[in-house]
Amino acid sequence: MSSKVGGKASHEEVLLKHQQHLQRQRDGIAFRMKKLAAKQAEITKKTNAVKEKIRKKYEDMKRVLDEDLKITLTQLDTEYEATEKLMEDRIEDCYHLTQELDQELSNISAQVKTEEIQIQRLFALSETRISETLKRTDPNTIQMDEFKHEQLLSLTINLLLFIRSQVPVTKKLLQTYAANVVLDAETAHPKLIISPNGDSVTYADTWQDVPETLSRFDTTLNVISQQGFSEGRQYWEVDVSGKTYWELGLTYPSIPRKGNEEDSWLGRGKESWCVEYFNGDYTAWHGGVQHELPLLAGRQFTRIGVYCSFPGGLVCFIGADTVTPLHCFCAGTFTDTLHQAVCPGHDNEGTNWKSIKVCDASRSAPVL
Repeated sequence: MSSKVGGKASHEEVLLKHQQHLQRQRDGIAFRMKKLAAKQAEITKKTNAVKEKIRKKYEDMKRVLDEDLKITLTQLDTEYEATEKLMEDRIEDCYHLTQELDQELSNISAQVKTEEIQIQRLFALSETRISETLKRTDPNTIQMDEFKHEQLLSLTINLLLFIRSQVPVTKKLLQTYAANVVLDAETAHPKLIISPNGDSVTYADTWQDVPETLSRFDTTLNVISQQGFSEGRQYWEVDVSGKTYWELGLTYPSIPRKGNEEDSWLGRGKESWCVEYFNGDYTAWHGGVQHELPLLAGRQFTRIGVYCSFPGGLVCFIGADTVTPLHCFCAGTFTDTLHQAVCPGHDNEGTNWKSIKVCDASRSAPVL
């Protein structure tokens, strides 16, 4: 009997200890949640503070540019008003002279009997006055300072070029994350031709004589990068000019590569993220979920950029020509190494034969 009582007590002690342990664990998790909430509030506060500082700097730049524009236009208006006043004075001189000549013509008609010498003298005086007035009012003597205007226009153009070279600042920031992407020919579908240095992919209508490997896609027209990344931030760009169909994005190495599984298409499974372009329409894909992008319909970009923040769980697609956001995925936490992925698309009725070329994102094409 006593052993049973002792065993029961021992069992209750174990349960109590376990209960106390779980309570401590729960308290620890609750404390962690509190710390995470505080961290979230801190990040929100810091982000808002940075946004406000940047906004004020842009407002300062706009004020400086607006003031410079006001000064330049005021100077031009002042010069124009001075020239306009000069023209009005010359017109008035000519008007007064015509009035005087009309009076003299009237006088001559009334003084027909005036001696010939006096008429000749009056005629000579009139000729002199007319000649001087015509010389003084010659429109060719009134000139705008065209050289100065050309200088102002040239300086304005230089200022615009300088500003374009500096903005958007996001472009400069992305370039600091530029990745060296080399496409892996061993993964390319047999209908794809990869350049010797791995910087371009071209669709071919016939199967290439390539070795069969476990890593090669045999259903979808995909190729992925040789190297993956599992930390930090990466940015890469591809040239899609002249294309009517393409897909590109990021994928885990676990993406299916064989058979007819739809998950092997970029963005159709949970292993990959992509943006697709087809005949003028853009669509973002992940986990088989389709995100239509109607605001971009009809727009064409020469380059498409993909930015990934591994610690931030972020994948962003960008029209690199103008740094136009296409779509962003907030993945949360990445669970594996990421590889860049490209699908150049089929021939699309003869409109899609051009290659997709990986660009040097550190020296992207100028912003338009």
